[in-house]
Amino acid sequence: MPARLNVVLLSHTPDPERTVAAAGRLCYSSSTAASLKESMSADEVERLLKILIGSGHLSTLEHASFTFGIDGISRACSHQLVRHRLASYSQQSQRYVRFSDDEGFIIPPRVAENEKALAVFKEAMAGAMRAYERLVELGAGQGLGKEAVQEDARFVLPNAAETRIVVTMNARELRHFFQVRCCRRAQWEINRLAWWMRSLVLEAAPLLFRKAGPDCLFRRCREGKMYCGEEYTQEEVDKMEKYWETSLSGSREDL
Repeated sequence: MPARLNVVLLSHTPDPERTVAAAGRLCYSSSTAASLKESMSADEVERLLKILIGSGHLSTLEHASFTFGIDGISRACSHQLVRHRLASYSQQSQRYVRFSDDEGFIIPPRVAENEKALAVFKEAMAGAMRAYERLVELGAGQGLGKEAVQEDARFVLPNAAETRIVVTMNARELRHFFQVRCCRRAQWEINRLAWWMRSLVLEAAPLLFRKAGPDCLFRRCREGKMYCGEEYTQEEVDKMEKYWETSLSGSREDL
């Protein structure tokens, strides 16, 4: 069965915006960080965050971290995700967890839209599952333990196999992540993931992630000769934000 993307913001630094503002203010104050955090007004927090982000003093943003639980992405997507090295990852193991049809495979939208391509894809996934199950069976018949059997059998699983992962990034790295992965040039799956993650942190810390996203939405694109020519519009972004707000109760296949 096809797996579906689901993203949850599991936790984040308490009062992340005030924490970052206090860190930034401390650099120019004789007071303690704790006293600054308590004494700053909401207006001062907002003003400081605008100055810090606008002037590029982003090291202070590293004091706020956000942890996501991500289900329903492919191994192809997770391989791209972990290239963002300034983050922490805990991924479901194919060695210790037996793969099954209940977890499923990620079907690329263009494949899903082509009846003949979809038939080829499903046949390939079914073949991979048969090979996986047969290798598990043969290994068990040899008296091998579960871990040994599954660590060998997993070699026939495709990039489309669903995985689950917990990801923690600080606010500075998230802003970079959104800049490059919310871009239209990003692969479709991690692009979808990035936009969902962005919507969650914007709700939790809107000041920290103000104007976070692809270059074309707020400034000149930095892709140079690789510029796609299809800039995002605010209308598109608003539609996606509304979509993610209702995604838990609706179908995700229209995005």
